[in-house]
Amino acid sequence: MFKRLREDIACVFDRDPAARTTFEVLTTYPGIHAVIIHRLAHALWRREFKWAARLLSNIARLFTGIEIHPGAVIGRRFFIDHGMGVVIGETAVIGDDCTLYHGVTLGGTTWEKGKRHPTLGHDVVVGAGAKVLGPIHIGDGARIGSNAVVVKSVPAEATAVGVPGRIIEPARDAATKRRVDTARRIGFDAYGATRDVPDPVANAINRMLDHIHQMDGRMELMSQALESHGIMRHFEHECDLDTVSIPPATDGQHDDEPQQQDGATTRQPLPEEHDQR
Repeated sequence: MFKRLREDIACVFDRDPAARTTFEVLTTYPGIHAVIIHRLAHALWRREFKWAARLLSNIARLFTGIEIHPGAVIGRRFFIDHGMGVVIGETAVIGDDCTLYHGVTLGGTTWEKGKRHPTLGHDVVVGAGAKVLGPIHIGDGARIGSNAVVVKSVPAEATAVGVPGRIIEPARDAATKRRVDTARRIGFDAYGATRDVPDPVANAINRMLDHIHQMDGRMELMSQALESHGIMRHFEHECDLDTVSIPPATDGQHDDEPQQQDGATTRQPLPEEHDQR
């Protein structure tokens, strides 16, 4: 018990730069208090003293603002930073070296008996306000972004953000560089189209940039083939695209709108009118 307590206190210094002394951590950190009481309550729960275990967990919630069901299984070096509003369900399992911030919920999605709450692997970090719901598995080293709502399992070393939680794909160096170059040449802000942002609009723009790059390569091959047959001179697409940009949107009239001259509206004649004239 004392070895676990020393590990719990030591991990606070590793993850919280505001921690100064052991006495301060032991007396003023509600996350430490909640974990200590939970270990006692869990021991009572396993020995079938369930009412006493629930009573002890309720006392801990009253003084810390952290609700941990005594049936939850928590590994070593578990740290709850700030802690207010944290809820951990009965069948939740938390591995070693995990960190939870305030407002986190490890909750269930069914009223049926059995495994209802998530399982966290080792070295998992769950950001403030995140909700991890259901009997899902969060892999080792995974990260859950603040205010995310995760209802599907997250693989190891991955990051989930958003509502519902979506996995951020790791950037591919070659593909990312190619996309940034294409976006720069057509005058698009490549920063807004980064693939690391879980945005469907950004994802669609990324696919458009990939398509433009492929079409540019094919046009280059066609130009070289035409030149080899003496049909036309080969031209460089790269140089031509440097002068291409996307004009900004304005509040003025579009080209296809009628133009005002001296208070009257002028209209371009239709092709049929040209023929009649």
